[in-house]
Amino acid sequence: MVNYISSLPSQKWEQARPRRLCILGCTGSIGVNGLRVAECHPDLFEVTALAAGRNVQLLAEQAGRWRPAWLGVQNEDSAERLLPLLPAGYHPNIVVGPEGYARLASLPEVSTVLAAQVGAAGLPGAIAAALAGKVICLANKESLVLAGTLLRSICRYSGAVVLPVDSEHNAVFQAMRRREEDVERIIITASGGPFRGCRRDFLRSVTAEQALKHPNWSMGAKVTIDSASLMNKGLEVMEAYHLYGVPVEKIGVLVHPQSIVHALVEFHDGSLLAHLGTPDMRMPIAHCLAWPRCADCGVAPLDLAKAGTLTFEEPDMEAFPCLGLALKALSGTLASQVALNAANELAVEAFLAGRIGFMDIPELIAAAMAEADEADGAAASAAGQPPAFLQSFSGASEAYATLARIEAFDAAARQRTKQRIAGM
Repeated sequence: MVNYISSLPSQKWEQARPRRLCILGCTGSIGVNGLRVAECHPDLFEVTALAAGRNVQLLAEQAGRWRPAWLGVQNEDSAERLLPLLPAGYHPNIVVGPEGYARLASLPEVSTVLAAQVGAAGLPGAIAAALAGKVICLANKESLVLAGTLLRSICRYSGAVVLPVDSEHNAVFQAMRRREEDVERIIITASGGPFRGCRRDFLRSVTAEQALKHPNWSMGAKVTIDSASLMNKGLEVMEAYHLYGVPVEKIGVLVHPQSIVHALVEFHDGSLLAHLGTPDMRMPIAHCLAWPRCADCGVAPLDLAKAGTLTFEEPDMEAFPCLGLALKALSGTLASQVALNAANELAVEAFLAGRIGFMDIPELIAAAMAEADEADGAAASAAGQPPAFLQSFSGASEAYATLARIEAFDAAARQRTKQRIAGM
């Protein structure tokens, strides 16, 4: 795959036993399923580091089961709450915050990082893993949305490998094993979520409880709401752009309510390769963690006779404007891309809390993008020393400046969006 973001894993990594894992976001849906996959193959995996956010109770349970040498939590308060929950006689190293996550991702003894944090918070860990030359099983799509160009550059420098965990991109990855120059178009599918076929007027009154009832997938709350609004598909188009190096006009989206076909690749001769499978995230996680072997992960095989009719339709961009906003951001500035992600994160949080309506989400995103401007980065300064995980990179100063700009754009967009939400 000539234009793919990185090389493929080395033979040395493929043959190493055990594969020592760092899981960033271990208490979320992807992290929990990653540990379930690891449990199926104790001869292949050893858990070296686990990092969570606020759910220290679950982290303590996972740590008690796997006894990793390293744990990561969000802040000092979380660390204090975690300590009394750990088993007697177990004394792991505990690190905190973004710098702590970055440290875990770059540990010398770790070979493989499952980057499963949700949102912009996952960027430091993904960057650190890439700089350290790890094999990154990437589920944090925001790392590519915010810094895809930088990640591509770092992978080229360090030899790091990116394997896509998102079911759609994992499907594309598997289907593109033919000659890349023969590829005409990538098509990723969307279930349509719980509101497929609904009109804008109806969507204005839907509740978070309704939006969280995804018909096919079991995911975390944020991703489930993104699926309902089609923002998840918009972010995935941005992700595909950076992963595969194809023009945005060659990335299509089809609504496929059965969630059996995860993606298709169209070739110049008009043929298509489709990847089909049971809608269970353990399958793409196992494909990445166990690469290149096809590892059993406890998922029942797909029964096509029982699956029945498979249908496809164009997405309704008028009722679900988030997809169009993502396409617009992708062809715009870095500031608008960062603003889209920041405003969406805050808007989804506010919707889940009952503070705004469902259709306020795209309105808040559109407003943040309209106000985003390169001037927002004027306050961003790359003065001083880059963080430790960047200092070994030959382009550390440039990378640090890029990350500083992203941080400044993000802070500005979040401040304006918070003010707008408060006034609603």
